[in-house]
Amino acid sequence: MEEENSPNILEVTEAYAGQRLDKALSEMCPDISRSRLKALIVQGQVRLDQTIIENPSLKVKLGQVIALLVPDAEEYEVCPEDIPINIVYEDEDLLVINKSADMVVHPGAGNWTGTLVHALLHHCGDSLSGIGGVTRPGIVHRLDKETSGLMLVAKNDLAHRHLSEQLADRSLSRTYVALVAGKVQPALGTIDLPIGRHPRERIKMAVRQQGGKEAITNYKVLEHFGEALSLVECKLETGRTHQIRVHMDAIKHPLVGDPLYGEQPTRLRALMKKAGYEKEVYEPCISFPRQALHAAEIAFIHPRTEDRMEFKAYLPNDLQDIINSLK
Repeated sequence: MEEENSPNILEVTEAYAGQRLDKALSEMCPDISRSRLKALIVQGQVRLDQTIIENPSLKVKLGQVIALLVPDAEEYEVCPEDIPINIVYEDEDLLVINKSADMVVHPGAGNWTGTLVHALLHHCGDSLSGIGGVTRPGIVHRLDKETSGLMLVAKNDLAHRHLSEQLADRSLSRTYVALVAGKVQPALGTIDLPIGRHPRERIKMAVRQQGGKEAITNYKVLEHFGEALSLVECKLETGRTHQIRVHMDAIKHPLVGDPLYGEQPTRLRALMKKAGYEKEVYEPCISFPRQALHAAEIAFIHPRTEDRMEFKAYLPNDLQDIINSLK
């Protein structure tokens, strides 16, 4: 990494002329992810012929000179914590972990200790990739606190860049299992609805035809429980915040236990009673303390060996117990 006062000086050759600034830089600087470069542009860390450029989509021209300033990484001030983590796989480049439903991924308001990042810093020392910044070292993708299941963590920048590229080009496959309200029909389908920030409730996301980003979820019903509930497998083509939760709510089948988008308890109780379930079965469903969502499978190309890696994680006990009671 360059010193703060020594920018990288790069010239636009024929190979890069006409490309977006962030794309050209990502090809010129293969050790830095495109998302990181885009952030640096927006932060004013890039000059084009001595002019600060903050537009990542600006097309560069032959012969222009780019000065890229990569600030020194901020020191991570939070102390590592000896917190158990369920490691499914580990090598010199990456980890696959099975996150518990009660673990927050990275520090933030209300969660300054006890996060997955604290645990990873203890387990890996200072070998985690720095691309994620000071609050998300090594984190390639995140799961909501209440979502359980498989996550990828990069130990070095090379692995982080390759895995992030697979995430972007959709070659990194993620499969989730969700328990949702109602009988989902058809049993196989694709939800293609753009997602953006909710216009009024800022902690929520929503389907936004204007200003939303592309979001595609492929689903398959694994099992119907009468007209009351469905167990659904969801495969993501994109990775928007709360994507499965928003998409299932949009087709009128919200996740059981979802505090933001979930079914009203009175309606869920009515559905389950109508389907013939007794109180000892429907009450645990109604009071399920988290969104019933589990990251069950992940598949990717190893950034160093180029082998295809596939991992699966069984449903956690709390969700499996609910499903067993429904059967």
